[in-house]
Amino acid sequence: MLNFLPPLLIGSLASALLVLNIFFWVPILLVMAAIKLLLPFKWVRLRLDPVILSIAEGWISCNSGWMALTQRTTWEVQGLEALKPDSWYMVSSNHQSWVDIFVLQHLLNRRIPLLKFFLKQQLIWVPVMGLAWWALEFPFMRRHSEAYLKKHPEMRGKDQETTRKACEKFALIPTSVMNFLEGTRFTPTKHAKQQSPYPHLLKPKAGGLALALQAMGDKFHSILDVTIYYPDGVPTFWDFLCGRMRRVVVRARSVDVPQALCQGDYGQDATFRADFTAWVAVLWQEKEATLTTLEAQFPKQR
Repeated sequence: MLNFLPPLLIGSLASALLVLNIFFWVPILLVMAAIKLLLPFKWVRLRLDPVILSIAEGWISCNSGWMALTQRTTWEVQGLEALKPDSWYMVSSNHQSWVDIFVLQHLLNRRIPLLKFFLKQQLIWVPVMGLAWWALEFPFMRRHSEAYLKKHPEMRGKDQETTRKACEKFALIPTSVMNFLEGTRFTPTKHAKQQSPYPHLLKPKAGGLALALQAMGDKFHSILDVTIYYPDGVPTFWDFLCGRMRRVVVRARSVDVPQALCQGDYGQDATFRADFTAWVAVLWQEKEATLTTLEAQFPKQR
């Protein structure tokens, strides 16, 4: 492996391999997506979607390849043994860094169907990657502040409609829907501003999870709850590329979803919303306990 090289050289090499991988796979992806766009029939979708997903899985496998070539990371992982690539999954994880995406994709690729992320609308303009996310039908969400929604109440239901339409497509073939309940990456500043009661986590936002379960509750019988912990500090993306991410600890578990919580209306039913929020709070308390245990079990190395 090349991890004996100086960090700056490793970072430059990893960056080059990352970009080359993008420019190899994205054009192939776009050709398939264009065919599907020009032939908008269900039978075409059912035949092309598995091909598009295989292309994306190949892309992720190549990312794992350059990671193995340039990284010297120790992976301590539990809970992925019984996963099935032909089932539907709702995946939930804590979120600390863009590196989380690569960790999740590396560990879950071909163990479960391709992870589909709900993205901010602005990300569609990211060069090349915006087109790739569009081709993979990642839903783009317009996230408005409460102050904006008070001035423009007609926008309040737009994200719910986007979620509903996306989940209708996801229901056609096995899919993994990725949800970061915190809604954004953890930082000490955000944590202090929120006055979060969880030392390692931001407050969870239950709405997106509730909408996805409401739209696809008959597909999701459980949630794959993933907890990511970096014993030596949360790496920046550049740290990751430079091979400075020495250890990653991941714990995954299957959490049954109460059937009643797959059938209510989170947006309109206050009682259901309170029940769902309380259930999510329990999940978050358990995740906080897991992180506290991992912190004691894997102390920072000097």
